[in-house]
Amino acid sequence: MWRVCANRDRKPDFFVLLYLHIPFCHRVCPYCSFYKHTPGGTELRGFIDALAAEAQNRLAESAVPPRTLYLGGGTPSLLSPRHLTRLFSALHQTIDFSMLEEVTLEANPATFDAAKARLFRESGVTRVSLGIQSFNPHVLETLGREHTVTQATESVAILRNAGIPQVNIDLMFSVPGQSAADWEFSLRKAMELEPDHLSAYNLTYEEDTEFLESLRRGEVAIHEDIDARFFQLADQILTSHGFDHYETSNYARPGRCSTHNLGYWRGEDYLGLGPSAVSTLDSVRSKNVADTTSYISQVQALGHALADSETLDPEAVRLERIALGLRTTEGIPIELLDPAALARAKVFVQENLAHIENGRLILIHRGRALVDPIVSELI
Repeated sequence: MWRVCANRDRKPDFFVLLYLHIPFCHRVCPYCSFYKHTPGGTELRGFIDALAAEAQNRLAESAVPPRTLYLGGGTPSLLSPRHLTRLFSALHQTIDFSMLEEVTLEANPATFDAAKARLFRESGVTRVSLGIQSFNPHVLETLGREHTVTQATESVAILRNAGIPQVNIDLMFSVPGQSAADWEFSLRKAMELEPDHLSAYNLTYEEDTEFLESLRRGEVAIHEDIDARFFQLADQILTSHGFDHYETSNYARPGRCSTHNLGYWRGEDYLGLGPSAVSTLDSVRSKNVADTTSYISQVQALGHALADSETLDPEAVRLERIALGLRTTEGIPIELLDPAALARAKVFVQENLAHIENGRLILIHRGRALVDPIVSELI
């Protein structure tokens, strides 16, 4: 039986997940669809001050304290020690860090040294997510990553020596030109570094990326059989090393799951700050303006950077809970399924792609790799 990471009956009604988007990258990777750009002419102190002001205003408005804090991007670790200190000092004035269950910061191995890693820890970071993606030089080159294999390897030791309690490694598979041997090498190399958590992402071709344009030109192709083989290889290697495969793309040592991301998959409310960030609070989904200059100006003028919002009706919430929940080993309550979907779910059980336990539908075996087509059958 699959283990779950925490008590799924926990009622986080009086807390919110807090996300801060730092959009800056030294280099824009060809596969990434998130809002990002090089620092360019951005006045970084003005950006930090706007982010701090938005945090203060939006948290006061929601009157709900955060239980997790996640700094993503972009590349948050790109910020200088001076700017990181200014940002965290402001956040500590707004947030009681002693109440936070987890503070994650995304980092690129090429953007920090031992001194900056110590600053992460002194600032309250409890978890660093390393965007390594591969331990093969040619795969890193294809992905447009700026770090070397040596930097990737050394970065884990730097974080450990700085006292960071948890380290995650991101890896990516089905990259053009990546062989099964390449993928296995990266997985085994990652295991040698003994991370607490590993995210294994299947490359997807997203809008507004160079990779999608290559796909449209016929220069690369999607091979679902290769995707499935690489998915199974990751599952075999990582679980054999004691990792729980608790979400489609995520593995953790027992008790080391990402609390913040689990909140997303469980449908908890979240508040997103920074340019392009999305929030969902009390079934209202809103998005910030996706332009850093406009973001700074709007926060200075209005105290927020909201661009649009919509209220999710109960049916939209139900469908989203199905789509997200089936990605996890917790599954979903079967009462979320209408009669037709429940009948299809029972077929999946007969095909050994899922089982029903304690009133929950949980994908198993090959069903975990087929989560997207299964979800499309159920919603």
